[in-house]
Amino acid sequence: MKMNLTRRAFAAAAVAAMSLGTPALADGHQQMDSIHFLIPGGAGGGWDGTARGTGEALVNSGLVGTASFENMSGGGGGVAIAHLIENAESSQGTLMVNSTPIVIRALTGEIAQSFRDLTLVAGTVGDYAALVVSADSPLSSMDEALANYRESPMDFAIGGGSVPGGMDHLVAAIVMQAAGEDPTAFNYIGYDAGGEAMAGLLSGEIDALSTGFSEAVALAEQGEVRILGVTAPERVAAYDAAPTFAEQGIDAQFVNWRGFFAAPGMPEETVSAYQNLLATMMDTPEWEAVRARMGLVNIFRPGDEFEAFLEAQETQIGDLMRDLGFL
Repeated sequence: MKMNLTRRAFAAAAVAAMSLGTPALADGHQQMDSIHFLIPGGAGGGWDGTARGTGEALVNSGLVGTASFENMSGGGGGVAIAHLIENAESSQGTLMVNSTPIVIRALTGEIAQSFRDLTLVAGTVGDYAALVVSADSPLSSMDEALANYRESPMDFAIGGGSVPGGMDHLVAAIVMQAAGEDPTAFNYIGYDAGGEAMAGLLSGEIDALSTGFSEAVALAEQGEVRILGVTAPERVAAYDAAPTFAEQGIDAQFVNWRGFFAAPGMPEETVSAYQNLLATMMDTPEWEAVRARMGLVNIFRPGDEFEAFLEAQETQIGDLMRDLGFL
């Protein structure tokens, strides 16, 4: 409810917004002539899909005249971030998409910058995480999974589509820590990609898989997995058959957010215009079609709210990575 009210408040304020010399219109029609998205990775990834889906919704809803996209891979996203910073004056019409990795990679030093070096526009969507087992697994709940783990810790393996210290590992560690277990002690097996991790689950190489909720839902609907728990504060309407960890007495909450940043030094009125634009978009049927297709949840957080969220996630992940010995 809070997020919806926030969106509506921003949408209501859109009539006063100005951006790139183009005023927002009170009837909710075109607010900007054009918008450019900088994508810090290649085509087909989560960043690419989020940026292009957002551009699609903005154009199809009539809020923006045209949208353009630029993929700039390299350095774990660092190349695109450096480009945006170095070309700040000429990038006033650009939004860069990013997500949780900007926090993780800044902590590990993989990238030289952090979210603090950019202008924070808004977090828009998120993908909660989930722990799943194969559909034919004898484990039907987290209680049973934990009992199995406690009986023979090193024989119980949790896999993920990321290397040790990557996001799937961190999510599994968050869950185990919240369940009262040592987050450094469980057997984590990292795979190069989600597909390989899923194959490991189906072959019995691992007992449980740490993955994104949207991917878990797709697999559950295909009858391949059973979702043991989701890192959301309450059941997600898109698949409310999946229990949260919280309702099972495990306070494990995490969301892989996706959102937008702008060049440092962007004028306040321009930032507000972008926030108003995104807030208005998120209440359109065109955006709902994109969101549903991507299997994500709306978590609109503009400006200061976005910053507070990122700082809290940085603390959560930083503390855990130190516990795990990765920092």
